[in-house]
Amino acid sequence: MPNNGTIAWKEGEQIHLAQWHSENSIPPHKRVVLVDDTLTADTAYRYACEGTAMLWKSDFQNARQLLQALATRIDKPSKKIKRDKEKSKSESRSILDNFNHHRLAQSQRARILGMLLIPLNADHSISLRRAPDVSQACLEAYGLANEPYVVSLRELLGVISAHEWRKRGVPILVNQDEKILIHPHYGVFSPIRGEYIELICKAPLPNAVSAHSIAFDIGAGTGVLSILLAMRGIKQVTATDQDVRALACATENIERLSLTSQITVVKENLFPVGQAALIVCNPPWLPARPSSSLEHAVYDPESQMLKGFLSNLKAHLLPQGEGWLILSDLAEHLELRTRQDLLTWIEDSGLLVVGRLDTKPVHKKIFDKADSLHFARAAEVTSLWRLRKNDV
Repeated sequence: MPNNGTIAWKEGEQIHLAQWHSENSIPPHKRVVLVDDTLTADTAYRYACEGTAMLWKSDFQNARQLLQALATRIDKPSKKIKRDKEKSKSESRSILDNFNHHRLAQSQRARILGMLLIPLNADHSISLRRAPDVSQACLEAYGLANEPYVVSLRELLGVISAHEWRKRGVPILVNQDEKILIHPHYGVFSPIRGEYIELICKAPLPNAVSAHSIAFDIGAGTGVLSILLAMRGIKQVTATDQDVRALACATENIERLSLTSQITVVKENLFPVGQAALIVCNPPWLPARPSSSLEHAVYDPESQMLKGFLSNLKAHLLPQGEGWLILSDLAEHLELRTRQDLLTWIEDSGLLVVGRLDTKPVHKKIFDKADSLHFARAAEVTSLWRLRKNDV
């Protein structure tokens, strides 16, 4: 378990110290007060806004209720005039400014909610009333701890949620008659958006696969795309990723489905050595800087991974092989990237578009008109771009 520094607080006349842990690389809070069930939501909200962290020393379930009360205060404007004022500002801002404002608001929300802290023991247990057994969830997310530590309740609830997803698994529809379960690990992007899975299942395999049944999966994550390719009959799939959690997750999922003879997991930045008849990549869809380690699956600064995939794809494709790029056009609707940018990068990489499959997302956010990015989500299309070498 990595050490993020030491957090200190005063209890009576005595100063207490503990290891501080934050997956978002937030430094230890300077001001910490001890709080319990007597703390009101209004006071807690004031503390958080002032930058004072609250170390909870009472009933665990009451801490969860307090966190929900804080979220309500952040998310629900108290007066109609405040909502109208924000709507007016939103309409006067550019699309890009609206996106940046949305990210700033999300960051501020996370900062405030992250001010409620929970102490854990070295064995990942919690010595609070009505505290759940989180030892296995924390062991999966953090690894072994060698001393007591403190973490934000908001992060801890995310660890617990990830543990439940890992136990249950995410159902993936392989075809009309068959489903499999993919078990995401904490910190690894979960394949809950099924539209890109559908595209991988529907796209026609390139002719080169019949002669060379070899595929690469670039940025494998949970390993779901590698698994789908293997289930479509490809005999040799190499799955690459550079994140330790993703490598462990992909390996576990592949082993669960008894596909280790077909799929090899390799720690690599983008491409492995060699060439393949089919190379798939589902890079982060938004060219913006992640604000935490957990956002790297969503945000790709300056489209580095996308550009890296495209610029190196040609060298790794066998003759008549194809590269499949899975990409949403959400960035285009948010004016973070243009369609012409993408087409230019493809052409400059010596590639040719030989086909494209499109689908509309069906996740809940596209129906939420209160979402500040609803206009972009409602128009979003996810595509599988079929690319080949341009040998003309």
